[in-house]
Amino acid sequence: MSNRERNIDILERITGYCLEVKNTQSYFGNSFEVFSTNSIYRNAISLCLLQIGELSNHLSEEFKERYNEIPWRNIKGLRNIVAHQYESVNTRTLWETVTQDVPMLHQYCNGIIENYRVLEQDSIENDNEDEYEH
Repeated sequence: MSNRERNIDILERITGYCLEVKNTQSYFGNSFEVFSTNSIYRNAISLCLLQIGELSNHLSEEFKERYNEIPWRNIKGLRNIVAHQYESVNTRTLWETVTQDVPMLHQYCNGIIENYRVLEQDSIENDNEDEYEH
């Protein structure tokens, strides 16, 4: 698997966890009050954020430098806080991450994935055209 394919695979897994966050919000309701008082809701979201942070750490440095509109280091930092200092996580900050940052991350990653698929399809079509010309 090439570096590019590995990064795309990681992005697809990240977007899966972003969808899991969205589904969890739909299940429990998009309410800070419910989020702040329901530990099951917070724990489900926190696990997804932990996984997103872990996966982002496996993206290549070249990828993170090229697609630097996302604060990859902060995503990993949040993962570390959730994993090692869960009791100190600010519920309001976590909620803002869930409602603002995760949807943006999902959209951004989906855009990269779609661009990759278009380029991949163009490459396949060009290879097929080259075969016919010979």
